[in-house]
Amino acid sequence: MPRLTVLGTCGAWPEPGRACAGFLLSHEDFHVALDLGYGAAPRLFQHVPADRLDAIVVTHEHPDHLADVSALGRARYNTTDRKLPMHCTPGTVRRLAAMEPSPAPAENFDLHDLGPETDLGPFRLTTALLPHHVPNYGVRLTTPGYALAYTGDTGPAPHLRDLARDADVLICEATLQGAPPDGPRHLMTAAEAGRLAAAANVRTLLLTHFWPGSDRAVSVAEARAEFAGEVLAADEGLMLNHA
Repeated sequence: MPRLTVLGTCGAWPEPGRACAGFLLSHEDFHVALDLGYGAAPRLFQHVPADRLDAIVVTHEHPDHLADVSALGRARYNTTDRKLPMHCTPGTVRRLAAMEPSPAPAENFDLHDLGPETDLGPFRLTTALLPHHVPNYGVRLTTPGYALAYTGDTGPAPHLRDLARDADVLICEATLQGAPPDGPRHLMTAAEAGRLAAAANVRTLLLTHFWPGSDRAVSVAEARAEFAGEVLAADEGLMLNHA
């Protein structure tokens, strides 16, 4: 069955000893990365060499989700001639080009817009455009007998339930603690993540995108108050296998 490896868990900037958003999903010797923020690339390379990665999905253009895609591109440029399939937003490509204009992103990556449903090796990729400061896509990766949903960064949205429905693992951004703030919402609370997991009937809720310095045990407790299933705080190096 698929194996999920946590590469980075912080939002905005990394705490000492940690990294920003990054995950690795592996199945049938196929490896796909989900986001690579600050500090996530060296953790990725501990598990999969740059030239062995098969695809990457980048939910949106904020650097805490894509900065280390540049490091991945440099590593691949010097180790393989194969372009890596990358599914991302147009803004992601522009940000990468600003960081590294030569070689341009199109020289390292086989670029695909997020949105259309498509196959990624043994997985089926579906997406949902979610509310954030910039275009952000939640993603769902399925293979027979397994489903993973990942929100990227998002405010609450009704279609999150469809994205996460019956998932074995829901990787949910849970930046905020306590009562939700007033006004337009671009990030979620841990309690909202718990309510989403309950409504979508997921198996395991993996909280991530913690604000640096926050007490992660508080986030877990707030989510568990809303969801009776398994709730975990994402931690660098954590691996989840579901049979």
